[in-house]
Amino acid sequence: MEEIAKQITINISHVVEILAAAIIGIAVIKTLINYCMLLKPVGLKITKETIRVRFGSSVAISLELLLGADVLATAVAPSWDDIGKLAAIAVLRTALNYFLEKELNHMRSINANM
Repeated sequence: MEEIAKQITINISHVVEILAAAIIGIAVIKTLINYCMLLKPVGLKITKETIRVRFGSSVAISLELLLGADVLATAVAPSWDDIGKLAAIAVLRTALNYFLEKELNHMRSINANM
């Protein structure tokens, strides 16, 4: 029974990782399209800051999904080594996400004041 639970959580973890990668991939494509439109004015009123905020939001969501995937991957009968790796990854991704959100909030406040 434990082996079945482990396989299910690992498979879900892989699906979540793929979802996070897809979000980043789509965000990169949208960012490139928006940036190209910014270079060639066609009546769109989009700024570099808006493009950065949109891309940063996608990265933040992806970081949260990847952290969740890591938790799932070590959820069933983890070893101490697995727990240590998860702790290190959690600290790094949480710190990245914290500072990214801080910058995004700063960018949003700047855009709101304009």
